[in-house]
Amino acid sequence: MIGSLFTVSAIPLWYATLEKPDFGPPNWVFGPTWLLLYTLMAFSIYFIWEKGLKNSENKFIFYFFMAHLAINALWSIFFFGMRNPLLALFDIILMWMMIVVLIFKFYKVKRLSAYLFIPYFLWVTFATYLNYSVWMLNF
Repeated sequence: MIGSLFTVSAIPLWYATLEKPDFGPPNWVFGPTWLLLYTLMAFSIYFIWEKGLKNSENKFIFYFFMAHLAINALWSIFFFGMRNPLLALFDIILMWMMIVVLIFKFYKVKRLSAYLFIPYFLWVTFATYLNYSVWMLNF
């Protein structure tokens, strides 16, 4: 929700004016995609939480996941709020690396959590390339 505060107003006023690569999806795809991804993320972390946070590994995963959500929210602030695709690119690369760590950590505790994170990993991989392409085409 935090990210959407910066995104909604910037799409018609700023993002629409940018050059975008041909492979970029239409704007309407992003909302349903993120809804699905956040739902899968919620299930992933729920399965870890359900195992109990008294275990130090589970506690680390939980807090690392929360930190990753903050990095996720910052992307919208950097890209749409600050209109800075380069800063957003650095952010999304960090987010991508955190997702990789989470998949490996999830796999050790609850494989289903790791599997549920794979669509998110694939989308953020695509989004990273899209972010890079927008930056290259416009700045």
